[in-house]
Amino acid sequence: MQKLIDYFFKLLEFLVVACLVAMVIMVFGNVVLRYGFNSGIDISDEMSRYCFIWLTYIGAMVAMREKGHLGVDTLVLRLSLNGKKLCYFLSEVMMLGCNLLFLLGTWKMHELQVTNVSTVVGISMIWVYGIGYVVGFVMSVMNVNQLYKLLTGQLKEEDLIMVVESEDVVDLNAQTPDSRSHA
Repeated sequence: MQKLIDYFFKLLEFLVVACLVAMVIMVFGNVVLRYGFNSGIDISDEMSRYCFIWLTYIGAMVAMREKGHLGVDTLVLRLSLNGKKLCYFLSEVMMLGCNLLFLLGTWKMHELQVTNVSTVVGISMIWVYGIGYVVGFVMSVMNVNQLYKLLTGQLKEEDLIMVVESEDVVDLNAQTPDSRSHA
């Protein structure tokens, strides 16, 4: 099962790259056509916007799995183990609630988006905003999985910190060559 999940997220990463490449090609190509040949491709701007929407939502799912979203852990680091567990539980429950609201909102807007047709491309807008179903469902499953792991004691204390340290953190205790020479 874990292998299937890994393949799914590899597919999502590929889709992020594909959306980014498509955006670059469409926008750059249109700029060259406009300034070089005084023409352009009508659907380029609209399709690049749609790719950006998908890229954003798909990237959010990948970032959630990798704990790549922004967070502040200053308070949580100072709490006891039970305090960390409580904060983790509350955070996951609130995220689950938001994801379920997102899913419900996409469902309620479904009929409107099916009948709403894009101006230039002429496709139903559910193809653009229907990504809300995927995002809401996948992220909700991820939240439920983390809650299950927490409640069954499968998480270690370091897993309860929901942010990953940045690679460019400055170590204020490290001595520079200048500070050693003055000591």
